[in-house]
Amino acid sequence: MADIAMIKTAAETGLANLFAITKSLLPGDAAHREDAFRRFSERGLPHRRIEEWKYTDLRALLRDAAPFAGKPTEADIAAAEALDGPLTAIDSIEAVIVNGHLVRAPAALPPGVEIVPLREALGSGHPLLARMGAVGHAHDNAAYALNAAFMSDGAVIRIAAGTHVERPIHLRFLNTGATPFATATRVLVHVEVGASVTLLETHAGPGGVGYQPNGVVEMVVDDHAKVAHMRLNAEGSDALALSTLTARLGAKVAFDSFNLVAGTQVSRHQVYLAFAGEGSNAGIRGATMINGTQHADTTLVIDHAAPGCTSRELFKTVVDGQATGVFQGKIIVHSRAQKTDGRMMSAAVLLSEEGTMNNKPELEIFADDVQCAHGATCGQLDEDLLFYLRSRGLPLKEAEALLLESFLAEPIGEGIVHEDIAAALTGVIDGWLRARG
Repeated sequence: MADIAMIKTAAETGLANLFAITKSLLPGDAAHREDAFRRFSERGLPHRRIEEWKYTDLRALLRDAAPFAGKPTEADIAAAEALDGPLTAIDSIEAVIVNGHLVRAPAALPPGVEIVPLREALGSGHPLLARMGAVGHAHDNAAYALNAAFMSDGAVIRIAAGTHVERPIHLRFLNTGATPFATATRVLVHVEVGASVTLLETHAGPGGVGYQPNGVVEMVVDDHAKVAHMRLNAEGSDALALSTLTARLGAKVAFDSFNLVAGTQVSRHQVYLAFAGEGSNAGIRGATMINGTQHADTTLVIDHAAPGCTSRELFKTVVDGQATGVFQGKIIVHSRAQKTDGRMMSAAVLLSEEGTMNNKPELEIFADDVQCAHGATCGQLDEDLLFYLRSRGLPLKEAEALLLESFLAEPIGEGIVHEDIAAALTGVIDGWLRARG
């Protein structure tokens, strides 16, 4: 019987050509890149017949593979830094990544903090690179594999044992250009025993340009450490943005991550979290606001492989116009992970008849002494509450904005203890609601 060959799309062919041209120019171990691209090419771009991509058909959405951005000029950097985001004013340790290249690193770092450009780390074989790829569930994911094949720059960050970093480390991912381009950034963060750090990511870019960022942030968090992670997606209006967060947690770790989606035409944010030590706690939360024809996907895999761990997942989505929201969350509890406590919730508000929300929470439990639950809701704003607010003289849009602000505030209020960051993110929500009105 003759072998059946999969017909490649224009984007898949373009990615293969780009890899053939660029692989010898990229830093680091070429064998690892070859292996990553092989994993991608064996399956191709994921489509709706692949269960974890059922609601985000990347093969249909990604029509052409844009060329990867070159090193930015000073003019490019200046144009990118003019994208002054709402969190720029936060007192922080700031690193600026423009078009996938680390262009500004902090001049002085606190004791116990190390930040090395990824390109430099790959070229020198930095010892922390051994921590890369610590969460196995992510390896066969198409976006992660493509990033591993094409990653050109980013950062390697080490927080030494016992170090308490007072100011947030702010990674500003900025994009600029007049024609479509792609980026593949990778940030590796190792938080050693007993250390604590706040990591802030902001992503921004030009409107009207179909650029294609694909970023990965990997965290390895050792015993008794504490990590707070906040992320703002304010990419340009025509961008197709893929992002992946992986985190491997040791014992007695406190980990919290929040993602706010306020931009981009198509986005998919993936979280792969693995409990590798006993007694750790993790909160994974997010808020998404979409309208027009935007498409926003949040996909989680929470892997409880150690006993006595707690996970909380809470995501809120507001869908207006003809937009499409997606939430897919899976909690896996292994047989040895007794005393697991895992709870997952997705709630969505539809503001129009044309909007769509797809919810798919899942549990896979192989232990018998656990407390696990999941839920999903999808509906309209409460008509009685709207009537009450309007009877007090508020116009319809203002009444809706008050209710939506209260709805979206919960994921921020539950875990973000840094008051300035919480206020700035709340301001992003307020700005979106004002623009809608």
